Amino acid sequence: MEERQVKVGVGVLIFDERGRVLLGLRKSKHGKGTWCPPGGHIEYGESIEAAAVREVSEETGLILAEKDLALAGVSSDLFESGKHYITVMMKADIYEGHPACLEADKCECWQWFAPSDFPQNLFLSLQNFLAKNPLV
Repeated sequence: MEERQVKVGVGVLIFDERGRVLLGLRKSKHGKGTWCPPGGHIEYGESIEAAAVREVSEETGLILAEKDLALAGVSSDLFESGKHYITVMMKADIYEGHPACLEADKCECWQWFAPSDFPQNLFLSLQNFLAKNPLV
């Protein structure tokens, strides 16, 4: 039997100049068919900010600076699969580049959405975050 333990992840709400948020459509088994911001696991010894910068770069090619990130909130996410994550959601509105789908095996595409027009099928960590931290 798999050991049950809580994992810690980071998500990054990246806002463009029009106030839209970048979301990706997940292809991997965990959350397949749902929309989420860029993010992933925080590695041992890595700061939350460093993890956010790394994950965004790996997934989208966008360049963030740690100093430009702000804490947006935290959620506790228990998935139907039995996985349990604490997700630290960061916010960024300063970035360089244009989003590209760099992990095509994990993400179908990246799109900008106004917070009032988010798709219904959101990844659980984003759903839980928005329930306590509405963007609109």
